[in-house]
Amino acid sequence: MTRVHVVGAGLAGLACALKLSRAGARVTVYEAAGHAGGRCRSFFDETLGCTIDNGSHMMLGANEATRRYLADAGSEDAVTEIAPAAFPFVDIPSGEKWRVAPGPGPIPFWLLNRDRRVAGTGPADYFEIFRLARAGSGETVSDRVDRAGRLYERFWQPLSRAVLNTDASEGSARLLWSMVRETFLRGEKACRPFFFGNGLSAALVDPVLKTLADNGAEIRFRSRLRTVLVEDGRASELAFGADSVPVRDDDYVVLAVPPDVCGSLLPECRAPTRSSPILNAHYLLEEPVELPWGMPFLGLTGAEAQWLFTRGNSVSVTVSAADRLIDRPGDDLAELLWAEIAPVLGHPQRPVPPCRIIKERRATIAQTPAEIARRPATRTAIRNLMLAGDWTDTGLPATIEGSIGSGALAARSVLEERARARAA
Repeated sequence: MTRVHVVGAGLAGLACALKLSRAGARVTVYEAAGHAGGRCRSFFDETLGCTIDNGSHMMLGANEATRRYLADAGSEDAVTEIAPAAFPFVDIPSGEKWRVAPGPGPIPFWLLNRDRRVAGTGPADYFEIFRLARAGSGETVSDRVDRAGRLYERFWQPLSRAVLNTDASEGSARLLWSMVRETFLRGEKACRPFFFGNGLSAALVDPVLKTLADNGAEIRFRSRLRTVLVEDGRASELAFGADSVPVRDDDYVVLAVPPDVCGSLLPECRAPTRSSPILNAHYLLEEPVELPWGMPFLGLTGAEAQWLFTRGNSVSVTVSAADRLIDRPGDDLAELLWAEIAPVLGHPQRPVPPCRIIKERRATIAQTPAEIARRPATRTAIRNLMLAGDWTDTGLPATIEGSIGSGALAARSVLEERARARAA
């Protein structure tokens, strides 16, 4: 029976292993760390005395790969759907509040309602969406929209940073369009936010590990792949330090590792080289707070802080494309970000509550036109070796949906190759 060696237990690797194990393949997952989930997991923080996520994430109704992943793992109940869809914002300098609330159906009649669109904008401003649709492969978001308009700082910039983890002045217009097309232009249901109220691991990691174990998959933690031996155009051996694992004739390998790791293992593989950081600040309050409109999240403009999430007594701030802040000391960051959000929460700026700063220096690839052009395909020149990861050429931004979608695509490629080989 075919064995598939999945290297990496981030979401891409877990998604690949889950799909393969459900298809009846024997699966072994190797993970360099002592835990699964990669950049998308929960852990108990000693500083705050509670469980937090290493970064705040949200999925949308249009994220079909993630929805299938949750269904296959039996963890659909671990996410909370927010319906009807609405995205609340506050402008920090002025205190102005608004909600972007898409309406039903693909024709955006909702833009005629001032209470559903960005404050200070008119319906005609949104014709920029169609300019984005005609973007060339080398164009950035700011190349296709009006940088002087209010919509830029209050919609395009927050969207580019949240979806691409890249400033609108550098982010790929074509890649952002892929997200806009599948969400805002498909109506309210496709835009509905899904909130991980019990944490990322409870929905995306722990149930999958249990399902894999139930399906007979083997998971080996603290197994760092050092070398892939290639003979006659196929991977024949995986070296994990002192241990080596043979890759038999009907076996396959899926590398679900970061691009820099893939480059060290397969120097001939062309991959993105530039990354973009994300900064998260988690504050522990004495009691829960309520955000405007009773939502569990809030978009922020005119400040370093960009998104605010609440869960119980904890408040989390996310700063994407955080190059300007990533090297600053943690205490300075805790003070800076708290000063911005405290008025929104109705709290004094002093004292700063207990805080844990988490820096993901290589949170995603920099999703610029140049780096997007370097994304490799799932299939490689090595006939029994596939790639998975949000940095591969999925046609999607490097998000949870991109990660899970890439893993499912790698699994499908393995199954197709196995069927083709048996037929031959």
